[in-house]
Amino acid sequence: MTNNDWWRGSVTYQIYPRSFQDSDNDGVGDIKGITQRLDYIADLGVDAIWLSPIFTSPMADMGYDVSDYMDIDPSFGTLADFDAMVARAHELGLKVIIDQVISHSSDQHPFFQESKLSRDNPRADWYVWADPKADGTPPSNWQSIFGGPAWEWSAYRKQYYFHNFLKQQPDLNFHNPAVQDYMLDTMRFWLERGVDGFRLDTVNFYFHDKLLRDDPADFKPESRTAHSTYGMQYHIFSKNQPENLVFLQRMRALLDEYDARTLVGEVGESHHAIEIMGQYTTNHRLHMAYSFEMLSPKFSAKHFRDLVNAFFEDAPDGWPCWAFSNHDVPRHVSRWLSKGADQDALAKQAAALLLSLQGSICLYQGEELGQTDTELSYDELTDPQGLMFWPEDKGRDGCRTPMVWDENAPNAGFSAANTTWLPVKSAQSSRAAAGQLTDENSVHAFYKEMLALRRAETDLRDGDTTFLASEEPVLAFVRGDGLVCVFNLSATSVDFTLPKAADPVLHRNAAIRDGITIALAGSGFVIARLRR
Repeated sequence: MTNNDWWRGSVTYQIYPRSFQDSDNDGVGDIKGITQRLDYIADLGVDAIWLSPIFTSPMADMGYDVSDYMDIDPSFGTLADFDAMVARAHELGLKVIIDQVISHSSDQHPFFQESKLSRDNPRADWYVWADPKADGTPPSNWQSIFGGPAWEWSAYRKQYYFHNFLKQQPDLNFHNPAVQDYMLDTMRFWLERGVDGFRLDTVNFYFHDKLLRDDPADFKPESRTAHSTYGMQYHIFSKNQPENLVFLQRMRALLDEYDARTLVGEVGESHHAIEIMGQYTTNHRLHMAYSFEMLSPKFSAKHFRDLVNAFFEDAPDGWPCWAFSNHDVPRHVSRWLSKGADQDALAKQAAALLLSLQGSICLYQGEELGQTDTELSYDELTDPQGLMFWPEDKGRDGCRTPMVWDENAPNAGFSAANTTWLPVKSAQSSRAAAGQLTDENSVHAFYKEMLALRRAETDLRDGDTTFLASEEPVLAFVRGDGLVCVFNLSATSVDFTLPKAADPVLHRNAAIRDGITIALAGSGFVIARLRR
């Protein structure tokens, strides 16, 4: 790979700063804590880190409501702390990607505070404002992801403002060129500080339909019992607008002014997400994109095969970034663990599968420990999603609890505080890093082995994918010139016959008989080289 193409086939480790390492013992993780643990991440063998939001914020949505795009929230530290962290990461050979949340700001941002005061001030059209209908109701039927109308009445302007998320997160008006220019300027600020790229939150949400046309109903049976009204509509006007494509090209042009930088976009969409990923990563827009398609409860050969095929058929020149877990969904071991399955075997198989996929990869902190979701009671929650929809939807706190470093230390080594922002429970602390670092059979040891294999094998980073004919629960494909990957996505033993003889490169709970037939125990897998 050339230096500018470092992102292609790369592996990024996502850090949730509040939950990674607390250096000042206030119960909240911080930037100095991250710096203290960078050696651990570098030793794992990844290429980059991605930090969830660290900008100044009232924390109505844990940092995804930004009130100052060019400063660090005091709970995380200072700009000097950030600069020191970037410098140390670069010393260790790690790239640094930061979350860029620009579709909306906090309602405490000075620009919104100014915008809401009148209809004729300098920031009046920096946010999405609209008059009510004649009967006083909102100007369109658009719904908020957190449920209910996506419009909030303002007594100051006698108008509604638009918010895709919480009412404390008003949407910026990207139809205003000054808004685009400002947001590009904030990105330049961080590029000048040495960041290597941006993870773009809800990258398909930037523009709305200027005519405020109603979104049509989406008649799905599950919509009738959904906890949120958002899933009851097909969002063709409230987001996914064609103007977005032009702005992404402007954003890419900015990054092209700097060496070796990258853009990875989160596509938040329940319809045509793979198609949008392809569209957004072609024609000089994003370098790569990911959606929630692989972050779902679905776990079948057909599911994974269809997603990979669909992306590269729709966008042969595009590039995906695949992930199995992140800060918004239950951890994949908890989602996919079936009756009779072994937890560690599943965790290792998931690592082998994810790190064998064509595209770039993102790992979520604790994933390398085989970590599971934390069971929390209502009084322990902080996430507005869980607080609103409990118990039908318990929110996202279960996957955000603190990283566990040492089972024998207070709060598993995350913090010496009496109380941490989310609790550390025994089910999680029992999988702490310290106990796994010295165990050659641990999930952590396997992640290191698999990451080393991905670095060593050009086929795994860059090779095309050819799927082999297989029946459920077997997923089988060839990467590049002949590296075959076979996975048993069940807890029951099954055999699979290769198209030609192969020699094993890496395997667990499986064996190749006579070079041709693979015997796969539950959650077993084989990566092998086909003989010439």
